[in-house]
Amino acid sequence: MVERRPGVPRLLREINDRAALELLLRSGPLTRAQIGQLTGLSKVTASQLLARLEERGLVAVVGEQAGGRGPNAALYAIVPSCAYVAGLDVGPESITTGIADISGEIVAEITVDPNGGGDPVKIVHSAVTKACRTAKVALSKLRSVVIGTPGVVDPRTGDVRFSFDLPGWHEGIHSALAASLRRRVTIENDVNLAAIAEREQGAARGADDFVLLWVGRGIGLAVILGGRVHRGRSGSAGEIGYLPVPGVPLAEDVLARPGRLPSLAGGLQSLVSAVAVAELAESYGVAAAGQSAAECVAAAVDGGERGAAFLDEVAGRLALGVASVCVVLDPGLVVLAGEVGQAGGARLTGRVEEAVARMCPIRPQVVVSEVPGNPVMAGAVLAALDQAREEVFSPKA
Repeated sequence: MVERRPGVPRLLREINDRAALELLLRSGPLTRAQIGQLTGLSKVTASQLLARLEERGLVAVVGEQAGGRGPNAALYAIVPSCAYVAGLDVGPESITTGIADISGEIVAEITVDPNGGGDPVKIVHSAVTKACRTAKVALSKLRSVVIGTPGVVDPRTGDVRFSFDLPGWHEGIHSALAASLRRRVTIENDVNLAAIAEREQGAARGADDFVLLWVGRGIGLAVILGGRVHRGRSGSAGEIGYLPVPGVPLAEDVLARPGRLPSLAGGLQSLVSAVAVAELAESYGVAAAGQSAAECVAAAVDGGERGAAFLDEVAGRLALGVASVCVVLDPGLVVLAGEVGQAGGARLTGRVEEAVARMCPIRPQVVVSEVPGNPVMAGAVLAALDQAREEVFSPKA
């Protein structure tokens, strides 16, 4: 007796519908015949799936394509306004929010001042509401919100478990934000989101294995393995600032020194934090007191012999972290991001690559980030789009 599987035709329809939607996202607008040809579906099947998707409000006719004999063929495309997402970059001094439609187009981007802290839920809710108002999009149209923050995100609760920059982001913020915004909310480490953007839009486009080293106020690392972010069991993968290095206090020593934050005074962080880089630049005479670390590095790029010596020192310090990662993971590609990393450009990446090759038997390619605009916000939007499309493109959406 042959087993009957009544669910198979429905499953095939779902697979075909999703394949067509993904195709239209990548290559649309397309005609029915083009969709059939590119997906391997018959004309009848392609017509049926387009009718279903039109009825669900996911695709629409946006024009015509002239052909040979006969009437022009209708061109179909995703309806961008069928859903929206929000991506946020939350820091101690500013919150940048981007609103994107389901096609991925950013329809609004705003930056607000958190005014020194306060209730994170109210601050984020206000930022999202203001961004939606700017985009002329109802808050109810948002399907997903992804928030990038510095620090460690607990994979069990979704809360920021450890961030000196955001002391108000305590346990329970994740659920409180979801309740306040009344939709799916995800909190993610900001450097991980920058790496997601780098793989989609930047120097690591399409790379399955690479690491992104963020050098700004602090230092952080994102690890991409097999095309996915590696967060570790506790969500702490990439906290390279605490890497022990010779001559620098260990974490236990740092915690015993009152008045100094561990994020600024222990391990590799002590050598390449913004404070350390600015102090080093001043000692080399390539920058004046009060300049930011990025300004110091930018000045050194055009600073002659003193600038070159300073960049050599910074590159050597960064190479301590990069070499440690390379001998364990052998990623092949290292992307320097953050204000300091980008200010150094090729002058800094080349030096880091050379220094790593002197320290270990692995010579990775070291490049500077190519993501335009705010990479953390861009990564948050991309992560939110993945979640929203999974929900919206599902037949039960």
